[in-house]
Amino acid sequence: MKTTILILAAALLLIPTAVADNRNLIESAPDVGAAATKRLKPFISEAELNRYFGKIAKSRKRNSGSGGGGGGGTADQQVVSVSAGSAMVDVNASAGEESITNVQHAGVDEGGIVKLHGSHLVVLRRGRLFTISTAGDEIKPISTINAFAPDIDPDDTWYDEMLISGDTIVVIGFSYARGGTEIGLFRIGGKGDLHYRSTYHLRSNDYYSSRHYSSRLIGRKLIFYSPLEIDLTAKDVLGSFPALRRWHKGAKDSEFERIAPATQIYRPVQEIEADDDTVTLHTVTTCDLSDGGMSCTAKAVMGPSGNVFYVSLESVYVWATEWDYSSDKGRNHSFLYRMPLEGAEPGALQVSGGPVDQFSFLERDGRLNVLVRSESSGDGMWKADAAEGDVALMSVQVGGFSDGREAVPAASYRQLLKPEGYNFQNRFIGGYLLYGTGNGWTEPKKSKTHTLYAVPLGGGAVSELALPHGVDRIEALGRDAIVVGTHGKDLHFTSIRLDAAQPSVSARYAVKGASQGELRSHGFFYKPKGRTSGIVGLPVRGPGRPGYDHLVDDSASIIFLRNESLDLSEIGELKSRPETAVDDGCRASCVDWYGNARPLFLGDRVFALMGYELVEGSFRDGRIKEIGRSSFAPVQPGRAKTK
Repeated sequence: MKTTILILAAALLLIPTAVADNRNLIESAPDVGAAATKRLKPFISEAELNRYFGKIAKSRKRNSGSGGGGGGGTADQQVVSVSAGSAMVDVNASAGEESITNVQHAGVDEGGIVKLHGSHLVVLRRGRLFTISTAGDEIKPISTINAFAPDIDPDDTWYDEMLISGDTIVVIGFSYARGGTEIGLFRIGGKGDLHYRSTYHLRSNDYYSSRHYSSRLIGRKLIFYSPLEIDLTAKDVLGSFPALRRWHKGAKDSEFERIAPATQIYRPVQEIEADDDTVTLHTVTTCDLSDGGMSCTAKAVMGPSGNVFYVSLESVYVWATEWDYSSDKGRNHSFLYRMPLEGAEPGALQVSGGPVDQFSFLERDGRLNVLVRSESSGDGMWKADAAEGDVALMSVQVGGFSDGREAVPAASYRQLLKPEGYNFQNRFIGGYLLYGTGNGWTEPKKSKTHTLYAVPLGGGAVSELALPHGVDRIEALGRDAIVVGTHGKDLHFTSIRLDAAQPSVSARYAVKGASQGELRSHGFFYKPKGRTSGIVGLPVRGPGRPGYDHLVDDSASIIFLRNESLDLSEIGELKSRPETAVDDGCRASCVDWYGNARPLFLGDRVFALMGYELVEGSFRDGRIKEIGRSSFAPVQPGRAKTK
């Protein structure tokens, strides 16, 4: 649970995973011939799905000598808005709208804590939604509303992410109390007014990841990936399959309706053993938001539990990993699934190792490139920060996915240099894969020179670039890159030139007495001002602060740097005023798991969101100066609001 004591969570990051260290990733990859043209096969009916789990139950009963659970379920399970037609998404539905989120793929929005609707910023913070008008030259709080239904008890529920489609605001949370992903729909009016519409529950496990986001929006299509652990010992196995219900006071579990019929559930590549207690159903749910409501369809594949998912404009990829500790060599069993968004049948490949996070993937020019480590078990909770082992770059054709019986050949893995240290970071930028290690959630320390590795995707020698700081963040500066990292009590920015024949360090800038105020990818933003120039924004806090501080403390300020042909110079900071903080009467999501600070660029205007403060800056004489500030903190009875 996310309510685990923060100190304990931070301490766990220091413990290496208990797996043999120097295993060669390529040697463990079985070699096969050309991939087949087959695809995964779905169950043909509810009756066949029932028989499948009934057979497993009988096998368990024979092996244990006890009365194991039966197949359960009925052949006439209800389905919520499931259609056999295509789930093709309209990428152009949101064309022309300005993005204020640092997303991995243009056109694929990611759930975040702040979005833009017309001239209104919409902020999700500590269980509430807020709107702030930026019309004209104002910064004016407009409306606030609880991020949950009026008749819901928000206790033990976390409201984490938000997306906007048309006039519909979608709030995504996870409820331990009600058991599953909680999806709240709200309407935003033209004047920034907020109105509650409805709440749905999607049966799932907790989606939290220290690096990833659970939801995507392409056009008007809301996309979720959710791993769902199925208890094979249950009397009604199908009763725990992907399902949706609309919330109302007194809602019962019996009101969940299946959204993945048997014909959209694909047979496991690896047969379920009689002594297995659980199997993970990797589910991709697509919901249509075009009419202000929510109708959903789902597809699911059965596989191992460890997972990382990645969403391109065309497909959802799921890498599922399970370690076999019974083997002396500690080999893992991994499968990579491709689930096209346009409705085609999913495909699968046997693979080795596992990616670190979503940034380990890149689909481009008909190929899927994935950085993998030999000791990675997914990015759920804090697992991405503990990935270790050998490093390789896998490259396969998107059209080469089959029925999962084929393994990616060893020749498709390029062995890479293994970096020293932990808290591995990676990113595909331009024609390169960049990776290195840093401090992550721990306290920044002084250490010897770090190395950034630059791998050309088209082949050729790997460049090793020496840095005087850790690699805590890798981001794009147009076609080039910037690396951010701490070294003791100072924060460093290094620009990397990638458009030359050989990658090189271009320039460095150090901020004395500072550390990152936000670890998530959304905390960074780069606003291009031309082909080779632009503005960088990043939250910062005091010196030597551990990365996990962003969970409980607001950032001290947001720093802005100017990029001129990769030369970096500081423009200034927009600072918070922590002395103005008031008791907000928080009822839900009282830990900022998704951060609380963002640099925001709206046209020619620049803002700093820090907790409940929105500060506007203006560039004058080459420096940024504060020109406006507003607090949208909720006022508690008996307290005066601070201006």
